[in-house]
Amino acid sequence: MNEISNDTAIRVWDWPVRLTHWLFVFCITLSWWTAEKNMMDWHLYSGYALLGLLVFRIYWGFAGSSSARFSHFLRGPSGIIAYMRESREAHRDAGHNPLGGWSVAVMLALMLTQVAIGLFVSDVDGIESGPLSHLVSFATSRTLSDIHEVVFNVILTFVGLHIAAILFYLLVKKDNLIVAMLTGHRRNVRVRPMQPVPAWRILPGIALASGVVWWVVN
Repeated sequence: MNEISNDTAIRVWDWPVRLTHWLFVFCITLSWWTAEKNMMDWHLYSGYALLGLLVFRIYWGFAGSSSARFSHFLRGPSGIIAYMRESREAHRDAGHNPLGGWSVAVMLALMLTQVAIGLFVSDVDGIESGPLSHLVSFATSRTLSDIHEVVFNVILTFVGLHIAAILFYLLVKKDNLIVAMLTGHRRNVRVRPMQPVPAWRILPGIALASGVVWWVVN
């Protein structure tokens, strides 16, 4: 494989990964804001949007470009140790390193848990309820409501760690990951470019995500 110059712009993220990433940011912020302001109709819509995004991102983790795939960035303990022992000059694949990859997996799992719980919760008066709350008892839905709040606080903790990691890369390693997630390219790093997939693969993911949300809502 050809050597990669440090000053070359390397494509590391495809647009579905970047779009879902920023929509996650928007929807999490919207969910927090609407809950704080007791705008429960919009809170529900935000939850449905998050559900669709999560279903698509999980699908894309199996069918998407090389850097989007779970098999690409999820490694066992030996893989993490090997990565930490590598020279900084080693050529690595585009995308998340093993530590960052597991943080992505945990964040996706937390968001999926949060959205799934939210489908079953009810408020204290039983007026504002998730679309599947009728499948559980009122007492259970209230317990799930408390858990819903706890999981969101855990998500905020991981968001804080994520921001801290981004700042570390920006200020210490001089590697602007924010720009990379906007443009899809990184500079001043020695990585192999991502391997894209045909654009038509996006369509089954959109259909799957839409179908799941439609089933939940109806």
